[in-house]
Amino acid sequence: MLFVTLPSLVMLGLYVIMGVGLAGLGLCVMHDAIHGAYGESPWINKLAAFSMNLIGGSPFTWKIQHNILHHSYTNIYHLDEDIDDKPFLRLSPSGKLKKHHRIQHWYALPLYSLATISWILMKDFKQLIAYNRTGMTKQYGFNPVLETVKMILGKGLYVFFIIAVPILMGVSAWVVAVGFVLMHMLAGLYITIVFQLAHVVEGPDHHEHPADGIMEDTWAIHQLKSTANFACNNKLVTWLVGGLNFQIEHHLFPNISHVHYVNIAKIVKKTASEFNLPYYEHERFRGAVRSHLRVLKMLGNGAMA
Repeated sequence: MLFVTLPSLVMLGLYVIMGVGLAGLGLCVMHDAIHGAYGESPWINKLAAFSMNLIGGSPFTWKIQHNILHHSYTNIYHLDEDIDDKPFLRLSPSGKLKKHHRIQHWYALPLYSLATISWILMKDFKQLIAYNRTGMTKQYGFNPVLETVKMILGKGLYVFFIIAVPILMGVSAWVVAVGFVLMHMLAGLYITIVFQLAHVVEGPDHHEHPADGIMEDTWAIHQLKSTANFACNNKLVTWLVGGLNFQIEHHLFPNISHVHYVNIAKIVKKTASEFNLPYYEHERFRGAVRSHLRVLKMLGNGAMA
């Protein structure tokens, strides 16, 4: 695609295939690597984490938003950015309810397809500015100037090899533009739906920011109460999503490679039952998607307030 000029329809088809590859790198390689779970050696994890730059993202903002905030304060409004108010989506009972939210279960999936385009072009920069302004960058051991330079260089490299190089090699600009959008629409839907099925489905609790700063439950119990699994008996789904259908196990053991979750799950499920703790799971992928849409409908109508 980068060095050979092919017919336009073939190129567009390859961009679609690359959308699957983009999501696959993010879910199956980058995610483990940034958690330090891809390999035993730190340098192997750093090398594998560089795949985040190859798909247009920022390892730095992901570490703060996902590794630190999401995993520490799962489903706690104003602490877990994943459930913060979005321009057209209400993902928490504590979020502001607006009229258009009543139909959010109809437009949510198409909107998810724009997630990675927004992520690489705007979201990373907005988060970088916010983390620098609030002091979170330094708080978690990062250098604000260095991370800013790294992000600009990383984004520039991505735009160069994914957009500029094909055009320079003779591919029509319209094919590159349409292909880029198609690639990210598929990847955006693919990645976003995987993470939404873990927390915005029937079962998991949602919480408000505690006034006294003290969580109601211990961290591990909180993870069980705010997370759900899906399609854990489906080996193809497990492979395609990098084991992130075992979200409970991932949240309890984020530093362990996803290839071990299927075995860990048996122990976690048994232990949760012994201590009368919840263990939420949907047997099938499509059942989890339906549950997510039902929750979006309830949130959109204020039924979960």
